[in-house]
Amino acid sequence: MFESISNKIEKALHTLRGKGRITDINIAETVKEVRKALIDADVSYPIAKEFTDKVKAEAMGRNVIQSIEPGQLMVKIVHEKLTELMGSEAVDINVKGSPAVVLIAGLQGSGKTTFSAKLANYIRNKKNKTVMLVAGDVYRPAAISQLQTLGQQIGVPVFTEEGNQNPVDIAQKAIKEAKLRGYNVVIVDTAGRLAVDEQMMDEIASLKKNLNPQETLFVVDSMTGQDAVNTAKAFNERIDFDGVVLTKLDGDTRGGAALTIRYTVQKPIKFIGIGEKMDALDVFHPDRMASRILGMGDVVSLVERAQEQYDEEEARKIQKKLIHNEYNFEDFLSQVGQIKKMGSMKDLLGMIPGMDKVTKNVEIGDDAFKPIEAMIGSMTPYERRNPGCLNGSRKQRIAAGSGRSIQELNRFLKQFEETRKMMKSVSTKGRMPLMPRRRR
Repeated sequence: MFESISNKIEKALHTLRGKGRITDINIAETVKEVRKALIDADVSYPIAKEFTDKVKAEAMGRNVIQSIEPGQLMVKIVHEKLTELMGSEAVDINVKGSPAVVLIAGLQGSGKTTFSAKLANYIRNKKNKTVMLVAGDVYRPAAISQLQTLGQQIGVPVFTEEGNQNPVDIAQKAIKEAKLRGYNVVIVDTAGRLAVDEQMMDEIASLKKNLNPQETLFVVDSMTGQDAVNTAKAFNERIDFDGVVLTKLDGDTRGGAALTIRYTVQKPIKFIGIGEKMDALDVFHPDRMASRILGMGDVVSLVERAQEQYDEEEARKIQKKLIHNEYNFEDFLSQVGQIKKMGSMKDLLGMIPGMDKVTKNVEIGDDAFKPIEAMIGSMTPYERRNPGCLNGSRKQRIAAGSGRSIQELNRFLKQFEETRKMMKSVSTKGRMPLMPRRRR
């Protein structure tokens, strides 16, 4: 995420940190390099210049030249200004109403339909509300089918009306149905075009006027760069939306849209999409995103994800097993499952400070645990519960059944034993490793 801009900004700031003597000249040079990095990331020149002028003025105001650690102070100033540029703080979605109506807008291909389902999943699981999806794209049967498939996948009903070409009528009927059935939130997916046109704008404006939604969200493909900002501006002038959703941030994006879209339309970025899975949706935190851009990781988000998957009762059972040397492959497999639920491995590693550099040229797929799962899956229930019973003949059978070599199996068994010893050592001191305390 933002690998290119992150590397360039960090390089510019690192140059300043390496100077023996800090002057207004090399501060100006550093700021110039930061501005160049922003422009390369598809940030418009006026915004990039205004941003770096603020950074320079702040640096001079805080007397960076006389600072004991000028490089660190410059990083702090850039972090503050990046956070400010992206909105300063997270803004929650408004789902108050009976039912609350959320209208989704954007161009075709921006990821509206997938986001609609992700949002339904988020509201149901994080806000504890019942949700109904509405298929309002009457021009593309594939969009209706896709929404129905995704709705079935997450267990959320999808309202459709075959043959009806009036999206306002469909949405109004859906809201009426939701009221009768007691649903808390109605999410209306709408049609898009390949480019902004008057017909699309008239339709989305009509939907907003007639539905009077509690929340109107504009979905934009962050990979389209500065075009995304221009499109957001056009939509905002017409429908005055409440917030922005950036999709495909896990793709090859230069980051310009994320950095400047809020500044341009003066509306908060509320969510970011970081994958295809239905739980791959994050609330946008400007300060955390600024940290990631500056290579500082995002430990807070990592801990929050861990807390969501953390089962306190299960942790107590595992701790007891570790103390009595009863931790087995079934317990290990259960913990692997919890880690996988936290998101993609590449995204998780990117939240750890410095790990983006370590894994820069390493291909990290979400199937990293598959060989281990295959080996454990080839064991009998008795073998899974009794790691010490694995002799030569059992290993031969497990290796053959999982399609792995004996060397790979032995390597895994050695790693498992080392992990078990480490976990036992930590757990006997009173706490499970890597298990954050749940906030009360």
